[in-house]
Amino acid sequence: MRSFKLLLALLMLLAMPLLAEDEKDEEEVEEAPPTISYYQVKPSLIANLSSGGKYIRCDVQLMTNDELFLEALNIHGPAIRHALLLLLSEQDGRDIKTPNGKEALRKKALSTIGELMQELSGKNELKALFFTTFLVQ
Repeated sequence: MRSFKLLLALLMLLAMPLLAEDEKDEEEVEEAPPTISYYQVKPSLIANLSSGGKYIRCDVQLMTNDELFLEALNIHGPAIRHALLLLLSEQDGRDIKTPNGKEALRKKALSTIGELMQELSGKNELKALFFTTFLVQ
């Protein structure tokens, strides 16, 4: 009986590291950061401004952490480009030359594309919109 207890205790000691590894694996899976992907609107967007300047040229990148949504962005690229060009052509160059004007335009563009993607794909997984080039003349 005593040897049985010793054998049982030994088996429990051997199994402890395995149980601890399983718990670590579960924690690592839960703490994994989301995958971030970017969709680049190509080529550069160029539009005539409504006033306050002649034109705007900018590059736009859209951020998501949903791989399937990234595919939807690729599929609907022409519609995204069209919506952005219409939005840009409505702008006053004097307003969008200021930091506050650029930020307001960025927020409006993110909202516009989010609504468009909701309409076209049934979901909006956009996390951010970034201007990577921005020129107003």
